[in-house]
Amino acid sequence: MRNTRRMKRMERNRKKVSALNLTALMDVFTILVFFLLANSSSSEVLSTPKQIKLPDSVVETKPRETVVVMVGPEQVLVQGEPVIGTAELLDSRRETIGEITERLDQLERNIIGINTRTAMQSKEITLLADKTIPFRALKKVMSTCTRSGYGRISLAVIQKASQS
Repeated sequence: MRNTRRMKRMERNRKKVSALNLTALMDVFTILVFFLLANSSSSEVLSTPKQIKLPDSVVETKPRETVVVMVGPEQVLVQGEPVIGTAELLDSRRETIGEITERLDQLERNIIGINTRTAMQSKEITLLADKTIPFRALKKVMSTCTRSGYGRISLAVIQKASQS
């Protein structure tokens, strides 16, 4: 068979087809990275302030989305907002704390977003308390939360390795 100009030209063009287009592959990897980043935050870790030292415990279950009450050495916070001083709480002769009740009622009225709605509908509270706080103060906070309609109260602790 004879090599004509037309056959040489076709042969040259055939060799250029072997280049790989990476644009589609990069798009797939970008979408995959965004998907993994968006879904990696599904586990909730409660961040504790530096002034609160939690007790240690061996626990296996993960915390749920709840209303967070922090009892620190200086003040009591409900969902990150200061409510009452710890010294005031300890000196109080009342069994329930009106300031905490007011804040919980305010949270129920001002539901914004799906996370807040889930926390409020579960009627569950996670109590982060410094290990130096006396139990009588925690009892006042827990009874106040119970009287406000929050029947499930969880105490936050630092997870340490099981001793098996």
